[in-house]
Order: sequence, then C-alpha cells, then structure tokens
Amino acid sequence: MSITREFTCFDLLKINNVNLDPLTENFGLPFYLQYLTKWPEMFQVNETISGRFKGYIMAKVEGNKENWHGHVTCLSVAPEFRRQGVSRLLMNEFEKISEIKNSWFCDLFVRVSNKIAFDMYTKFGYTVYRRVLDYYTGENDEDAFDMRKAMPRDLEKKSIIPLPHPVTADELD
Repeated sequence: MSITREFTCFDLLKINNVNLDPLTENFGLPFYLQYLTKWPEMFQVNETISGRFKGYIMAKVEGNKENWHGHVTCLSVAPEFRRQGVSRLLMNEFEKISEIKNSWFCDLFVRVSNKIAFDMYTKFGYTVYRRVLDYYTGENDEDAFDMRKAMPRDLEKKSIIPLPHPVTADELD
C-alpha cells in the first residue's frame, strides 16, 4: 500500500534512497525549489505508509498556443520498488493534471541508450517525436528521444507527428 501526494520542501531530506541511484538525474537545491514554488501540483511523491519514498515525479506545464504541454523533468523510482507500478501511478497523476491544465500533449526526454525507460514509456503510450543530438552532456555525451503523448484536447494528434530529422538542443522550443 502506498500514498501519492504533493512533494514538500521537507521531502528533499528524504529522497536519498531514490536519488543515489545511478539512473537518476540529480539537481541542485534551487532547481527543486523552483519546481516546488512554480508547479507544486506537478511535483508528486509516492511513499509507503511508513513514509519511505518509493519514487517521485517532477514536472511542469509550459509553452503557448498549440505547444502548451505537460513536461516530465524527472521520474525516478527507488531500486527496491521498481516493477511494482509506481512509475505508472505517478505518470497517471501527471497526465491527469496536464489534462486539467488544458495541455495539448505531454512530453519527456529519455536517453537513447536507456532501453528500459524507452520501453516503459512506449507501454504508457508515448512515441518518439524527435531525436535531440547531444542532449545529455558531461562525461558521456548522448542523444535523447523527445517522446510525446497527445492529450484529449489534440483531437487530430498533430502534436505527436514525428519530425523527419534530428534537432540540436539549441533548436528546442
């Protein structure tokens, strides 16, 4: 049994079991606080009844006109809680909120080499919209797939028509 709720600033002291995993992107404290203040309803945690973090999603809504969308910045589940439906639960909440906020689509970026995450998002109904060259920089530069899922507002599914060519990070809108 678990609880899903909005993330709080005190939760930053409890996310180590999730963030110390090598698959999880880590951010500075100001970055987390920005999401907490601007999009508190889009920053959710799933935890056990005793308060142990299973996972969290950090997301936002952004864009304008037909580019208004929900964006997943980070979705991470602690290793001991993987393959138990935590990601699906958090993504469902994110998509519900994105729909309430009248989004045309939801999107996220995933490393091209992360087949497990790619397959999971594909199961959740996301498709590759475009490839972003050298999106992830650092020791191992790597391309990303920009994956999208149309929301009910996009009746014609225009937002998920794939681009025929890759783009660079500075070409992202």
